[in-house]
Amino acid sequence: MKISFMLSLLLTLASLAIAQKKDQRPNIVLIMADDLGYGDLGVYGQQKIETRHIDSLAAKGMKFDNFYAGTSVCAPSRSSLMTGQHTGHTYVRGNKEIEPEGQQPLADSVQTFAMLLQQAGYTTGAFGKWGLGMVHTTGAPDQKGFDEFYGYNCQRQSHRYYPTHLWHNNERIELHGNGLMAQGQYAPALIQEKTLKFIDENKEKPFFLYVPTVLPHAELSGPDDKYYQLYADRFDEKPHKGNDYGPQATVSGYASVEKPHAMYASMVSRMDAYVGQIVDRLRENKLLDNTIIIFTSDNGSHKEGGADPNLFNSSGGLRGNKRDLYEGGIKTPFIVYWHGKVAEGKTSNYLGAFWDIMPTMVELAGTKKPHYTD
Repeated sequence: MKISFMLSLLLTLASLAIAQKKDQRPNIVLIMADDLGYGDLGVYGQQKIETRHIDSLAAKGMKFDNFYAGTSVCAPSRSSLMTGQHTGHTYVRGNKEIEPEGQQPLADSVQTFAMLLQQAGYTTGAFGKWGLGMVHTTGAPDQKGFDEFYGYNCQRQSHRYYPTHLWHNNERIELHGNGLMAQGQYAPALIQEKTLKFIDENKEKPFFLYVPTVLPHAELSGPDDKYYQLYADRFDEKPHKGNDYGPQATVSGYASVEKPHAMYASMVSRMDAYVGQIVDRLRENKLLDNTIIIFTSDNGSHKEGGADPNLFNSSGGLRGNKRDLYEGGIKTPFIVYWHGKVAEGKTSNYLGAFWDIMPTMVELAGTKKPHYTD
């Protein structure tokens, strides 16, 4: 009896020591595309654009067929995601612009699930487009639960893929060679570098990585590289005339594009490649087995800057696009991967929406529940 008791005690102490040495709570990676349509991915029926990395994530995880964004446009949809509230309750209800830069900030009283994860000991990072409050306001990323932010704070600024600047926490990073006069530094590539670096630097403790990528939002723009060349001669094209870089360029304008179909397709494939890089970096750091990865989009497909969602069937046969409250404006791809926890290669008909994510994430992290969610 004594030997059995001592063995049990030793095993208990050993397990406690292991738990103290390494926190086994899952890492959380939430990747949200910008204006990607329900039908823009191969796994959701896309036939003209290659998205093999995201399709692979779905094949090894679970694909949801009845999931909805917060609403049909950027800022309120993101507010719904962060607060766990539908647009009848969430603080930001529309794309209200603030001059000279930024959007209506989330109020000081608003609780995000990033704040709860941070309070529970998670290291938190956001890399991409924020749009919920300029730096030094109550809605800034560092006031809403993020230890590190890099990217566009303002969604108006993110209309340009070669912007004058990005933000690293509260520091404005000037992008030399851009300045709305030339296409020098490609912002998504810079943001991706910081995203991967965050994984490398935080592999020893649980983290929440939020990647609200600006791809494939207009403008239609990107380097003439392998992603573009994949589609350069694939479609019948009509050039789109826009607001070009140079003396007459405006921040919120969209540049001209010679081959809009090829450029849009390349932007989706580029985003897909970035997702693959994130998965590879998790694997290289031996984090993949203990990381839940979620992929979605903030609303339906767009038709701006020369984009043609009809050509690509971007809404997946559904009526409407971004800004519409028809299915095509609010239904979103939703994929979840978690090795050994989420059934592999399954499709779920669960009817869910962005406000379901907050309570789910805090429960997975084993932290306290939010004040209120829908």
